[in-house]
Amino acid sequence: MRVQLAAVPQAHRSLNGEFGVADRSGRFAWYELLTTDVAAASAFYRKAVGWGVKDESTPDLPYMVLRSGGAPLGGLMVIPEEGRRLGATPRWMGYVAVDDLDATAAQIRRLRGTILVPPTDTNIGRIAVVADPQEATFGLIKEPTYGRRKPGRLDEPGRIGWHELLATDRTVIFDFYRELFGWQKADAQSEPAAWYQLFSAGGQTVGGMLTKLPSVTQPSWLHYFNVDDIGSAMKHVNAGGGRILQGPIELPDGCWIARCVDPQGALFALQGARGPTSIEPSSASEIGWSAKWGGIASQGRIVLPKPKR
Repeated sequence: MRVQLAAVPQAHRSLNGEFGVADRSGRFAWYELLTTDVAAASAFYRKAVGWGVKDESTPDLPYMVLRSGGAPLGGLMVIPEEGRRLGATPRWMGYVAVDDLDATAAQIRRLRGTILVPPTDTNIGRIAVVADPQEATFGLIKEPTYGRRKPGRLDEPGRIGWHELLATDRTVIFDFYRELFGWQKADAQSEPAAWYQLFSAGGQTVGGMLTKLPSVTQPSWLHYFNVDDIGSAMKHVNAGGGRILQGPIELPDGCWIARCVDPQGALFALQGARGPTSIEPSSASEIGWSAKWGGIASQGRIVLPKPKR
């Protein structure tokens, strides 16, 4: 597969990133890291992304809330014991807001998706954990406890600014998300529409879908975290015990990206400007990257176009 990243980032900053109303239905509204070491993960993301962490545990559930500029955006918790027995390992999961959780869960079944955790009342709202027909997992959330504040721009530091689906077949799976959430195809700025499908939620371009390589064992969602200085963030990733799997890669709009794994094994990505911190871009035109954890894997071989002189 030949992948040219040239047009992907132009969608990262399309539109002004503002929601016209407080309603988030059909949008990613909450993010959760399931990990094996809450204290270590908290310290890691404080340094790497600049998030604040506040302990908002209850007697029944230890739970840390991640904040950017004082606004809550996600949670951090230990993988439940039952999950560990079933082989669950550290991972990030995005929750999409819905108006009627039970009806949405029923629709997922009709569309041949899977309900992994049925609609349940939790500390963050009424949620369900599901998988699309190609087995990429994500969450649903109704009336989230946190995140009611009107969000800022998609490119705002500390936000989760991009959502990428590695699918078995992105041309087939798009219809599932369109019927479920009303997502629409967004036009690419140049040629990669043949392999990378941008999508919008509520008129705002928020992510892309691509067909994974056969060597990727499991479809999955990858979330991109905004940082002020990609070089500084990458240094914190390495110093904190994480690893850079791919990058930094410069994109045409001046944004840089890097795909990473945290010390406990959860996959994530960074995106941001090149600040005063010195970084060495990937020198080879062909870059391989791979990360595996539990039953989920993301790997590929991406051939980048040579820069024009």
